Amino acid sequence: MEVKIGNRTAEIELISKEGNNVSLSIDGEIYEIDVTMVENGLCSILHRGHSYTAELIRSENGKNYKVNTHFSSFNVDIIDSTAKYLRLKKGESEVQDDKIVSPMPGKIVQIPVKAGDHLQAGDTAVVIEAMKMQSNYKVNSECIVREVLVEEGDTVNSNQTLILLDLINKEA
Repeated sequence: MEVKIGNRTAEIELISKEGNNVSLSIDGEIYEIDVTMVENGLCSILHRGHSYTAELIRSENGKNYKVNTHFSSFNVDIIDSTAKYLRLKKGESEVQDDKIVSPMPGKIVQIPVKAGDHLQAGDTAVVIEAMKMQSNYKVNSECIVREVLVEEGDTVNSNQTLILLDLINKEA
């Protein structure tokens, strides 16, 4: 899942959880931490022999938090794929990510691209059927398909990575 912390967006994946011991991948780097919820919103975190305390204040919608530590405060937003997809459908501009992720469970109906294909903004990369409706997922900037991770007919989960992309930066 993507998490926006202040002005930074991070890709976070829960690798494993056993009791209070949690293994996370944050932007590809693995963190082994011990997390304990102490009391109403207070969280104790142990990482590499260091102890941290954070206060988590959850918003009403449950996807935004204010995190207070001893010296700093951060706004943290959980960016789910469905909300990201809906923003794109409404035409709100968003920077093309280096991958296409399924915003919901469904079935891959069509993949009109293959590794190495050069795509322009607006090109369809994959078609998914969910709830008896087909949706075209398009890129919104120029890129090259690096790898297609699924096949037509596959059933996919929400937040599953479908296609990896190499973005073409024209500002260079």
